[in-house]
Amino acid sequence: QVQVEESGGGWVQPGGSLTLSCTASGTEASIYAMVWYRQAPGKQREEVASRTIGDTATYEYFAQGRFTISSISRDNFKNTVTLQMNNLKPEDTAVYYCNAAYNRAGRHWGQGTQVTVSP
Repeated sequence: QVQVEESGGGWVQPGGSLTLSCTASGTEASIYAMVWYRQAPGKQREEVASRTIGDTATYEYFAQGRFTISSISRDNFKNTVTLQMNNLKPEDTAVYYCNAAYNRAGRHWGQGTQVTVSP
């Protein structure tokens, strides 16, 4: 059974930084991408950044220049990706979710981690 776990959320003042981590495990299937999403109160979930196993990274416009998604690291069948977030703004406040996309094992969501940016 695939498990996806996020960590690293918390409260930070505007201009501060946080690093989120996501670990996906529980299957021998190969992973092909890990994607960060976020959902603010009253808004739809939106993509933030993604990284493929081929090491291609993509960023939404609001994340470019401020957020950095790491390469996917693999340890046996545990896959990990981080999201370094700098110069955080109040509008970055949201629950951040990780989605792990596997070949032949579907896509799986974590439970999310709360990020709050306020004075």
